[in-house]
Amino acid sequence: MESVTDYEGATAFLGDWGPFQCARALLLCITMIPNGYASLVLVFAGDTPAHRCLVPAGRANLTEEWRDASIPLEEDGRPAECSRYQLEALRAYSEAGWLPSHVNLSAVPREGCLDGWEYDRSVYRSTIVTEWDLVCGQRWKKPLTFSLFFCGFLVGSFLSGQFSDRFGRKRVLFVTLASQTLSAFLQVFVPSWTAFCVLHFVTGMSGVSNYLAAFVLGAELLSPRLRLFFTTAGSSIFFALGYVLLPLHAYFLRDWRTLLLGITTPGFLLLTLWWSIPESPRWLLSQGRIAEAEAIVRLAAKRNKMEAPAKIFTTLQKEGDSEMMKYNMCDMLRSPNVRWMSVLLWFVWNTIAVGYLALSLNTSNLHGNAYLSCFLSGAVEIPAYLLTWLMFRRCPRRLTLAACLASSGFFLLVIQLVPADMHWLATTLEMLGKFSLTAAFAHIYAYTAELYPTVLRNMAMGSCSMASRIGSILAPYIIYLRSYWVSLPYILMGVLITTAALLSLLLPETYGIPLPETIAETQPFPGCCRKEVYKPTGTKEEESQDVQ
Repeated sequence: MESVTDYEGATAFLGDWGPFQCARALLLCITMIPNGYASLVLVFAGDTPAHRCLVPAGRANLTEEWRDASIPLEEDGRPAECSRYQLEALRAYSEAGWLPSHVNLSAVPREGCLDGWEYDRSVYRSTIVTEWDLVCGQRWKKPLTFSLFFCGFLVGSFLSGQFSDRFGRKRVLFVTLASQTLSAFLQVFVPSWTAFCVLHFVTGMSGVSNYLAAFVLGAELLSPRLRLFFTTAGSSIFFALGYVLLPLHAYFLRDWRTLLLGITTPGFLLLTLWWSIPESPRWLLSQGRIAEAEAIVRLAAKRNKMEAPAKIFTTLQKEGDSEMMKYNMCDMLRSPNVRWMSVLLWFVWNTIAVGYLALSLNTSNLHGNAYLSCFLSGAVEIPAYLLTWLMFRRCPRRLTLAACLASSGFFLLVIQLVPADMHWLATTLEMLGKFSLTAAFAHIYAYTAELYPTVLRNMAMGSCSMASRIGSILAPYIIYLRSYWVSLPYILMGVLITTAALLSLLLPETYGIPLPETIAETQPFPGCCRKEVYKPTGTKEEESQDVQ
């Protein structure tokens, strides 16, 4: 099989932090800002304001005093959200000359909100909840709306890699970026909740696809040191930047349609970056398009004011590569070593995604200003990503991941012990838990890539990403548990994250160890590895027989 000499060695003359590489890294990061908007826009556009049954002024000919008394009070003193006293009974009392203070209202029959609801408009002029009355008997539609977005994530994670490998990273990046922007823009004009959900699914599918395409393109295009910063901190920081800017937009745009229009329209400008972001030279080389790959590297040399060699890439014959390229998902399950490591990583990825999304979506439920809470929730992510980058350069992977998870679980479990009047302390603990979990999320990406051998790495990252999307789908329902007991989501997340912290200690250490190339070179997983030394064989078929 024809192949190309070592890419890193052939392009080492470009340097690590040249103007060309830094500019492309910045542009790729900018394409990730809309994902911070889209992933969390329903924190505001889908929030549920205080509401009560609507009692029309002319309904049942009630006086203003009886209309005010028509809404029952719950045990905590708040007006009931989904029921009212039977208006005909109240009218009879009113016509008889009785006042509400003279009547035992608890004995009056109740009825549902037959005339709809009235909503508190002091925070939002409208949300999708107030637009389509997603309350009471219809409140199950709200978490479903969130989950459908992350179902799109699941589908996009599955399709993105295949399309990217076939059609190129750049093409998939811009096609899905256009799809994400257009579908979000069309949501502004939808007439029904069903149409909104369909477009929201497409937005999620497109969003994760362009994020992954940009991530892979940056990892393949950039030099080693800049690539480490881009993959562990840079791309995530710009996602967090979109997260931080979201509450600023929402503060001034209180109508959900206007908010979507305001955060979506700038996305069309990103499409002009087509002429500034090149295709991945590595992908072009894998397709045999050596001249195009060399043209991009020569452009980089020109921008960096360097002299490129006359011949950058040379071809040679390699035997056995075709066998290595035929690995599939089943090979992750054949070796007990890789199999159990994968099961553990799927659980850890899933748990981190559940906790991260649940805490992000919960910001509107925190005491105090919802906009400030969301801003702080996004702002704590930026130092978390920078800390992850520094730790990944200096610290053992396994202990660092376990420490981040354990601290997050601890903070979330302690929240329920905070006195009810100390809201500031509960919010602080939740922000600390979010900080630690964000660091763990950034850490697990790079750690997973180091654990798997080259022949399985792409498939393994895809499978772990899909596992995390399942967690994302479940996250809205974790928050929904607040309606039964306000501390239940924190307890559930705290227990899951602490369990993941303990189990992560079983993972092999990879700090300072070369990346494994074959299944035989994979680090041993405790309790699942055979006693004898694993010896690689000449073909994939023989190796598969050995690991069984």
